[in-house]
Amino acid sequence: MKKILVTGGLGFIGSHTVVELQNEGFEVLIIDDLSNSTIEVLDKITSITTIKPSYFNIDLKDKVAVQKFFKENKVAGVIHFAASKAVGESVERPLEYYENNIGSLVYLLKEMKANLVNNFIFSSSCTVYGQADELPITENASVKPAESPYGNTKKIGEEIIKDTTKVSEITAIALRYFNPIGAHKSAKIGELPIGVPQNLIPFVTQTAAGIRKELSVFGSDYPTSDGTAVRDYLHVVDLAKAHIVALRRLLSNNNKTSFEVFNIGTGRGNSVLEIIKSFEKVTGKKLNYKLVDRREGDITAAYADTTLANNELGWKAELTLDEALLSAWNWQQTL
Repeated sequence: MKKILVTGGLGFIGSHTVVELQNEGFEVLIIDDLSNSTIEVLDKITSITTIKPSYFNIDLKDKVAVQKFFKENKVAGVIHFAASKAVGESVERPLEYYENNIGSLVYLLKEMKANLVNNFIFSSSCTVYGQADELPITENASVKPAESPYGNTKKIGEEIIKDTTKVSEITAIALRYFNPIGAHKSAKIGELPIGVPQNLIPFVTQTAAGIRKELSVFGSDYPTSDGTAVRDYLHVVDLAKAHIVALRRLLSNNNKTSFEVFNIGTGRGNSVLEIIKSFEKVTGKKLNYKLVDRREGDITAAYADTTLANNELGWKAELTLDEALLSAWNWQQTL
């Protein structure tokens, strides 16, 4: 049974990926500093899979703690989620984002190199494309100057990893996610941001639940079908499964180059108003929302061309938008 380190493994995407890893027979070690998650998620994962992952409360900016972890634990690969991830917040607090997202990545890679851990999956983002020139977006689309410090940390992160693979035995896959939403079918784990949600769906579910008074739709004058921004919304369980497929590709040496990039999305774009309508349809809940000004750092539209992931990884998104939104609501109702 191969041991896999998952950083940020108690977060939204991390926790779902831990579940899928355990379902596939991997032994999981989690590093999470609980800056945007809670320790209760560990018990929820255990109740789903009946296996308790090993857990380490480590801040990856602590170079000595990272060194100690790798000296004491032999792992076959690393899936790296741990990062600050809110576009708007990154615009307001750029230095914190650079320190956290870049510093922790560098320390991780240094210890992987020193301890001969050669398989690395990076949680990247479609934000690296900025406002793409053509839609849907392929992996060959140019990486634009980032629209936000958060997006820039993903862009720089990919460059750091690529440079590292050139001068070490490390092989890496960067998965450029589009917009993960939804929750596990058990409704035991899901997206639970600490404080005011920065992402659309938790704000939708919290508004429907009466926790938030109203939902702000940022921008109604975009050049889209209804004036609201368009994104590719992907069920988090489908995304989690993409990590397993990518990891197996590295472990079996099926990668074509030392650093590969794949878009992970559905290949379809939905506007914010379409999301609201779909949510209202599947839940029967009316949402109180208002149209407000655009938000700094946001782009008009982004959705994936997933041909490469479909053909090379053999991965395809299987769950629907309606299923994702209903699962998010089911999760919200347990809170």
